[in-house]
Amino acid sequence: MWQKLGVKFYCTINGTEPVRDWIKGLRKEDKRTIGEDIKTLQFGWPLGMPLVKNLGSRLWEIRSNLSDGKTARVIFFMAKNTIVLVNGFIKKTQKTPANEIELSKKRKAQFELEEEKDKNRRSLCPINI
Repeated sequence: MWQKLGVKFYCTINGTEPVRDWIKGLRKEDKRTIGEDIKTLQFGWPLGMPLVKNLGSRLWEIRSNLSDGKTARVIFFMAKNTIVLVNGFIKKTQKTPANEIELSKKRKAQFELEEEKDKNRRSLCPINI
């Protein structure tokens, strides 16, 4: 049976969600475009070009065409049946900037580390009071 994927915004140790904050700062029509592209991914994964491009290291980018001819990228990875959005930016060059990919890799590693910690916490025997 076909299944809709979940979506999570990467959350920093301090509790901020950089991708959500970035999207909130965009124009209304651009927020809608990115939201629709994420929804398309949720219901259609796996997808390829022109909407989704594999960046390697288990990272992909959602490619959104915004107003005024701008192009946005939202970088994500898959964790089980969940799309984890780790980075978002307005693309200004033809190639995805290396610093944006490196930042995405760091956030992915941090997310996976926190997930592992949570898994270990859940595996502890509960204390009955």
